[in-house]
Amino acid sequence: MTTSVSRRVFLGGAGALVLGASCSRETTASDRHAAASSARERRTFVLLHGSWHGGWCWARVAEPLRAQGHRVYTPTLTGLGERSHLLSKDVTLDTWITDLVSVLEWEDLVDVMLVGHSFGGVVITGAADRAPRRIGHLVYLDSLILRDGESAFSTFPPDVAAARRKLAEASPGGLSVAVPPPSVFGVTDPGDLAWLQARCTPHPLATYENKLTLKNPVGNGKPATYIAMKPDFASTAAGRTVAKAQREWRYIELDGAHDAMVTTPQALTDVLLDI
Repeated sequence: MTTSVSRRVFLGGAGALVLGASCSRETTASDRHAAASSARERRTFVLLHGSWHGGWCWARVAEPLRAQGHRVYTPTLTGLGERSHLLSKDVTLDTWITDLVSVLEWEDLVDVMLVGHSFGGVVITGAADRAPRRIGHLVYLDSLILRDGESAFSTFPPDVAAARRKLAEASPGGLSVAVPPPSVFGVTDPGDLAWLQARCTPHPLATYENKLTLKNPVGNGKPATYIAMKPDFASTAAGRTVAKAQREWRYIELDGAHDAMVTTPQALTDVLLDI
């Protein structure tokens, strides 16, 4: 099922990435949910970042969710963000899936809304395969979706994969892909650009090369929603195709930049609350 969320957007720049988005509404979904908070069941959100990012990138979504009484976790994967000192040749896609499953298990979380942005979509697919009983709903935010035996690089446009491998050649030990200009993610605000540039860290190359191993179909039968940011982000084109082919999944189009949690956090929060 496809749902369109209409907002004014201004387009421009390489790849027609969004340079700005959103028009205000008199009553947001957050307002409605806040007004009904006493009668609403508290939910648990686990928000997983994508390439080069860390749990820090979710602050503008996590804070309003917590303000309404929801439990929110924003883990950072090994080798990135505040865990960038752990970057090594041993960091693989399996490491990251274990990172996420460990959060679910050690925090004893159940009925979780598990949100994966960009590359994070690969990791939540792996977690759903291993720990389905802890997950209530999967949300793929403009993300990659891999099937059994696929790697991220096998689904990327060939020129994108080649460019990232080239960047890794210049990194110490060839271990990681350097951080691109944050404008690549559709970010244009000078303050946001500086914030991202100061916090993004190199992405472990192996996680792009590793093949995902699944015992079950993608999503493992859990309810799922795909949120596609418009205009399309090239690296996640294959993920959108997979999502559209899932007859039981909800498919939502939302106008805004790829890094929606940074540029249009209110719109994204509204959508998450309405799932």
